[in-house]
Amino acid sequence: MILLTLMAIVVIGIIRFKNLFNVIILGSIYSFLMASILLVLDAVDVALTEASVGAGISTVLMLSALYLTKRNENPPIHNQIWPLLIALITGALLVFGTYGMPDFGIINTPIHNHVGGEYIARSISDTGIQNVVTSVLASYRGFDTLGEVTVIFTAAIGIIAILKKTKKKVK
Repeated sequence: MILLTLMAIVVIGIIRFKNLFNVIILGSIYSFLMASILLVLDAVDVALTEASVGAGISTVLMLSALYLTKRNENPPIHNQIWPLLIALITGALLVFGTYGMPDFGIINTPIHNHVGGEYIARSISDTGIQNVVTSVLASYRGFDTLGEVTVIFTAAIGIIAILKKTKKKVK
């Protein structure tokens, strides 16, 4: 509950601040808090990804982009009621969608009755990898992991290209 409360406070800070440097730093703190929550939930691989990409690389790229722009947010030119209304409706639909989910930690849910047992039973004989999580990520879901890495690499190259092009125009 403490981590969730801190995340709510950080979100309020992100909304309230007009200085973009403050917003970037608070976004980094938010990612770190999310990584902490994922760590508490025993999702270590996702926590490490969130910490490195969310709190690390994203913060560096955003600060690099901020170097080339203004530090303060421009005042809005349109009414903000529609984006707020859409965000509230989307949030309400997401919360409504969670009511159909099984309680947290119940072992006999559908997700635990199918593939997980097969991975545990056949992991070493199929892949030769001793760690089940590593065998799932590197072997069974290897193409998926390769796709994720490709998306991140492509995004980074795109951002670098935009920053270089913008920096030449600034001079």
